[in-house]
Amino acid sequence: MPVPLQEISPIAFMRHPHTTQENFIHLTTYPVPRLIMSLAVPTIISMLVTSFYNMADTYFVGKINTQATAAVGVVFSFMTIIQAVGFFFGHGSGNYISRKLGAQDTANAEKMAATGFFFAFFIGLALAMAGLIFLTPLSILLGSTPTILPYTEQYLGIILLGAPFMTSSLVLNNQMRFQGNASYAMVGIVSGAVINVVLDPILIFSFEMGISGAAWATAVSQLCSFILLLFMTRRGGNIRIHYRNFTPTIAFIKEIIGGGTPSLARQGLASVATMLLNLAAGVYGDAAIAGMSIVSRIGMFINSFLIGFGQGFQPVCGFNYGAGLYGRVRQGFWFCVKIGFIFLFIFALLCFGYAEEVVELFRKGDPAVIATGASALRWQLVTYPLGAWIIVSNMMLQTIRKSVRATILSSARQGLFFVPLIFILPHFLGLQGVEMCQAVSDMFTFVLAIPLTCGVLAEMKRKEA
Repeated sequence: MPVPLQEISPIAFMRHPHTTQENFIHLTTYPVPRLIMSLAVPTIISMLVTSFYNMADTYFVGKINTQATAAVGVVFSFMTIIQAVGFFFGHGSGNYISRKLGAQDTANAEKMAATGFFFAFFIGLALAMAGLIFLTPLSILLGSTPTILPYTEQYLGIILLGAPFMTSSLVLNNQMRFQGNASYAMVGIVSGAVINVVLDPILIFSFEMGISGAAWATAVSQLCSFILLLFMTRRGGNIRIHYRNFTPTIAFIKEIIGGGTPSLARQGLASVATMLLNLAAGVYGDAAIAGMSIVSRIGMFINSFLIGFGQGFQPVCGFNYGAGLYGRVRQGFWFCVKIGFIFLFIFALLCFGYAEEVVELFRKGDPAVIATGASALRWQLVTYPLGAWIIVSNMMLQTIRKSVRATILSSARQGLFFVPLIFILPHFLGLQGVEMCQAVSDMFTFVLAIPLTCGVLAEMKRKEA
């Protein structure tokens, strides 16, 4: 006699191929905390490894000189734009797919999967071509000083070649997660990250390619991730990508816009915030840009645990909301907030006293970089635990298609609050204003997130009753 799916552990379930129908039963019946943990493990690994290889570029390039370190930070703001396109189509299509699979409408889910993928690839290609044509003015716009500009052009010119593969890889990764198949997505992302980390020292130092070697390592790793993720769509219960399912209709585009705009706002404004941060820090020299760049990468690494944990919640949220099981959605939300807060609080306490040592790992022998980075890191550590509520709230609102609330919240941290603060605080406090800007913005965002989220939780409680 076959064992009921709800009696099979999530880990055992993920080890074997399963159908879309089996996914539905599993995601809507298995105990929520254990289900989220099982889905979160591969996404946390993916996020940690991705953040690690972003940090690896900064680490290895930091051994070249301060200008090269700063150039990586400058280009990162444009990489955020590329990622914004991928997340826009990935989350926009993925949210729709999870709700349709929850409602057991597989045909429309398959059409949306192809539509999101091909849109992302074509727009990534357009971004690459435009960026290469306007390489020098783009590098200056991103915040390059005259001494940083040659390094920025070398690095950015190569990174642009991987743009279409980066955007479409993010779509595949998110679509598989929203189908409840995070372990397949993990394989593609982690494999690319490992390739990048291995190639960095070989190309930078052994082949003496300098900052160009770091860029080629990233571009090659993105191509490898793309190939592996495309292969993974043909495994298990994943929806396969076929061009015949590409359906660029108004209805599908509206769904992508509704589900993906919060991600586009979040990532796009993160890029604008990074550019403004580079410009504000540039007043105080290349060392200030390098220090803030290092702290940004460290922040990404710390938050990657929480983001991965929240991404494990998203398929549970989407399937159960689509099936009308609102109590399971609320239970998953509170579970993620509690675990995320505890983790970030403990991590912040441990790192606060060793901020100089953490920053020095990336740029030894430069006291100005270490001083700026350590001060900025301490400011951000104070508000990191608040990110548990902010990030999980944003993911829930986006997944259940509360687009206006999700867009407002995703725009707040690095747009609504950060943009005015990056002009106001440095004007009155100088470099310290630059260092504390993100922490102050996080505090305001947390206050805003409370009413935006509590209203939706109360609505679901009423529906459940």
